Amino acid sequence: MKKLSLKEIDAIINSDDIKVIKSILLELIETVKDLTLENIQLKAEIENLRGQISKNSRNSSKPPSTDGLKQIPQSTRKNSKLKPGAQKGHQGYTLQKTNNPDYIKKYTVEECENCKSSLKNKKSDTIESRQVFDVPPAKLEVTEHQVEVKQCPHCKHINKAEFPKDVTAPVQYGQRVKAMVIYLKGYQLLSLERTTELFEDLFGFSLSEGTLNNIIKKASYKLNDTLEQIKDQIKRSKIAHFDETGISVMKKRSWLHTASTEKLTYYEVHDKRGSEAMDDIGILPEFRGRSIHDFWKAYWIYEKCKHGLCNAHHLRELIFLHEEQEQSWAKNMIDCLLQIKESVDYARETTDHLEPKQIETFKSIYEAIIAEGYEDNPLKVKDCNIRKPGRVKKSKSRNLLERLDECWEEVLAFMYDFNVPFDNNLAERDIRMVKVQQKISGTFRSKDGSKAFCRIRSYISTVKKNCLSVIDSIEGIFNGKFAEIF
Repeated sequence: MKKLSLKEIDAIINSDDIKVIKSILLELIETVKDLTLENIQLKAEIENLRGQISKNSRNSSKPPSTDGLKQIPQSTRKNSKLKPGAQKGHQGYTLQKTNNPDYIKKYTVEECENCKSSLKNKKSDTIESRQVFDVPPAKLEVTEHQVEVKQCPHCKHINKAEFPKDVTAPVQYGQRVKAMVIYLKGYQLLSLERTTELFEDLFGFSLSEGTLNNIIKKASYKLNDTLEQIKDQIKRSKIAHFDETGISVMKKRSWLHTASTEKLTYYEVHDKRGSEAMDDIGILPEFRGRSIHDFWKAYWIYEKCKHGLCNAHHLRELIFLHEEQEQSWAKNMIDCLLQIKESVDYARETTDHLEPKQIETFKSIYEAIIAEGYEDNPLKVKDCNIRKPGRVKKSKSRNLLERLDECWEEVLAFMYDFNVPFDNNLAERDIRMVKVQQKISGTFRSKDGSKAFCRIRSYISTVKKNCLSVIDSIEGIFNGKFAEIF
């Protein structure tokens, strides 16, 4: 519509021509419609931008590393009222003297400090001692294996003794060196360059990056049977945690998938995120226990197992709705979920279930909060004259409400079965160190390298969960004495 001058506006107002006035009014109506639609779109965009700015690791799934220096709201955890540090009765750990020191150094008294008399021949009245614990200088130890060769004097046959099975080359590194490479790379997450530097600084010899990679590949190959056993054990578990996260392989987006229990961890890298990857990995299609995960739709495809949703995700979303959008029902739901969790944790000390009346009360409170949320977030009716055709876009609050309502059994599974965890933090903890590795390396240089890392990390994480020595368990990869984790 063209912009009208004051004279033209006055002429229209004073005009008796109905057609002109009607034409102008129709143009004004169309303009108002356009402006209304634009206003709705701008409001939605502003709300979306405000939401992005307001999100942090506490009220969304953003990692803590993105929080920067801005102040983060307090945690939902309640104050335990305990003083910092070890509590009363806690058995401390400190350096204690040993009765069998490796070396003893004696310091004698030659003369009296006062009168300068000689004390060389006088026996000690008492002995005071102090002990220093230190690491001896590290040195590469070389063992030469020699086999005898003898010719039989009767039949002239040449007889030769056999080398040990693991001694296959004229010169090679031993099992402990290989175990340290895997430990530093796969567990402590050192880069290839820094691993090489460490061996040179501590032991006086240098390993090339090619040698390091060969050791890693060999360890990965030797873990084939062990990893298949880990997968099989997870498939047969009653409870398993599943999660996925994006990682960089050859500077391209790939996905790290994890399947975890309290005692087992399995990682695998795949080009896809959804069910195609999960089918290829082969755990979820055969899993018949309860799968704990977030609300990612790909997990719901697997109907032969039960499901449990991560309430840590729900709490973060509810915190955002309460603090940023002032949704009162969200605060009530936070209190409800945390109260149920507290009751379950308390009851777990003496029993394996809540009383039926207590469960009924919590369920009633839960349903009342859902009803309150629906009242505050009615589904908007689409105005076809203003909005574009299609489904009405639901708000985040409405989407979360419907999830909590329709999937209440999966949300509250931890209340009915004490074996079901409140959240999916186990899987998130297992993924965390892989994300740390990504920050160190930036990207995996090859697909084989990413797979080798995941296989070795699966073994190390499982060893740690079973409270076994990491370095000894890694050495077992090369001498055939794998950790007893099954």
